[in-house]
Formats: sequence, C-alpha cells, structure tokens
Amino acid sequence: MTTFRIGQGFDVHRFAAPEDGRPLILMGIQVPHDRGLVGHSDADVMLHALMDALLGAAGLGDIGQHFPDTDAAYQGADSTKLLERVMAGLRERGWKVVNADVTLIGERPKLAPHRQAMRERIAPILGVAAEDLNVKATTTEKLGFTGRSEGLAAQAVVLIEKAME
Repeated sequence: MTTFRIGQGFDVHRFAAPEDGRPLILMGIQVPHDRGLVGHSDADVMLHALMDALLGAAGLGDIGQHFPDTDAAYQGADSTKLLERVMAGLRERGWKVVNADVTLIGERPKLAPHRQAMRERIAPILGVAAEDLNVKATTTEKLGFTGRSEGLAAQAVVLIEKAME
C-alpha cells in the first residue's frame, strides 16, 4: 500500500534597491536582473515556496520553524542547501517526491531562458527527473505589488508518496 500527500506553499519577497547589488536567485540559479530580492537568506522565493509545500505535505510545519529568520546561522544562506536538509528530513521519514510544480508570480524577469537550467539544478535534489519538476511564471497584468514590480511571489504544489508495509 502507498500513501500519497499533497502540499502547497507560497512565499513573497520584495525587491532590493538596485544600488544594493543583490543578485536575483530563483530555483537555485542566478538570474540576470537589475535587482535581487530582500531576505534573511538568499531570498529564493521559488525554493521557499517549494520547501513549504514539501514540509506541509509531510506534516512537518514550515520553513520558518526549521530555518527561522531570527537565527544568524541562516543569514545569507543558500536555499538549495536548505532544500537539501528538507529533503533529508522527508527521506528519513520514508517520503519521496512524485512531482512538483512551481510558479513565479511577477511581471519580470522572464523565466523561459532559465527554465531548463532551474529544472536540472533542483530535480536531483528532489530525487526526481527534470520532467517531474515543472517551472513556470505568470504575471498579474500589472496589478498589485507584483504588477508594480515591488517584489515577486511564488507558489508551489507537490505530491509525495510513502510505501507502507
């Protein structure tokens, strides 16, 4: 018998000022852009949503519980390393990822030139083939904070499974 669970995650980060010189990191890839995102870690909004989806599916809370922004150890942290820790926790409990779907919400940057690199970077960490990790983007038709280019949002949905004896 196999148990399946679905998790969903959502995250938001505001853009830094251009003079701050922060790189824009999305799905573990540095994406050329005039501004990065503000956050305690590298502010990878897409991976943060993905980690919340994974933790939620496994009933393990959220990234704020595991990697609090009050802990100096996570200042500037590489979110791919945090994702590796999340996946280690899921594997210890017998969970594996079936597939994941991650959406960036914002007017720019465009993801199309980076989509495959993102999938190839993150799929091995999840333990899935690149085709089992979907990466896409949408706009809000210039409405709201993302439409005004004040920041980016991301949402993720995952399916995990555990073989029961």
